[in-house]
Amino acid sequence: MPLVNSKELFQKAYEGGYAIGAFNVNNMEIIQGITEAAKELNSPLILQVSKGARAYANHTYLVKLVEAALIETDLPIVLHLDHGDSFELCKSCIDGGFTSVMIDGSGLPYEENVALTKKVVEYAHSRENYVTVEGELGTLAGVEDEVSVDAEEASYTNPSQVQDFVTRTGVDSLAIAIGTSHGAFKFKPGQKPQLRFDILEEITKRLPGFPIVLHGASSVIPEYVAMINQYGGKMDDAIGIPEDMLREAARSAVCKINIDSDIRLALTGSIRKYMGEHPGEFDPRKYLTPAREAVKGMVAHKIKNVLGSEGKA
Repeated sequence: MPLVNSKELFQKAYEGGYAIGAFNVNNMEIIQGITEAAKELNSPLILQVSKGARAYANHTYLVKLVEAALIETDLPIVLHLDHGDSFELCKSCIDGGFTSVMIDGSGLPYEENVALTKKVVEYAHSRENYVTVEGELGTLAGVEDEVSVDAEEASYTNPSQVQDFVTRTGVDSLAIAIGTSHGAFKFKPGQKPQLRFDILEEITKRLPGFPIVLHGASSVIPEYVAMINQYGGKMDDAIGIPEDMLREAARSAVCKINIDSDIRLALTGSIRKYMGEHPGEFDPRKYLTPAREAVKGMVAHKIKNVLGSEGKA
């Protein structure tokens, strides 16, 4: 099965009341862990690459690893650019085999965001193999790769803008800000996470049937935080998004939920544990094997308990 874009997958997800996991990838073990879990649970999948991951691992290596995953799983997989910050970056990914891109103009004035997003859409949709485009309105707080927004500068999505934005740009999906946040340290200690479902409901009314995306939706699974802390880490204040809130969002108009920090925590926690218990080990296969299994287990948990996408491939 070749790579697919997100259009048909999102339509099925919207109608079926589930979301598709968009998991950030950086290396072979992460891709293997994610795709093995999805294959066992027969779940559709979005593998997404940030600008930083592309610089770290090289565009060609990542594309070929994803192509290998297609051969191994025969699943419908979208290869997506996460947080593209320029037309040139989006164009490079489109030309290089990506089937979906995000252009993030959320930090620009509204009219500039519209113009930049429209430019990317026109190029992506003109391709022989239609490439889907995700835009963004509203800004999430937090830090993740090149994305860094102070809490004071974050802003919820304004529902009164969404219809105009989608109509004028032609985007295929829309990332919104309703209280999620990038990174593992999403909230201040003692602060209660809360998603603005009232904003989501209003957006859904204004964009009936249109796929919505949530960024910064890792739950910062306590098991992995505790593992990191046990073996020398300092993550006691890490707080994520409660999974019951994410599941509620997945039952509504949210068709794509981004997960990155939980992958990093599972991988890093497992490696720290192994090295702590085997301090003389230097064979990377020894510590990356359980790390890959940790990623696989985390992704399987998300598919079954948060996304609701099991058996939907």
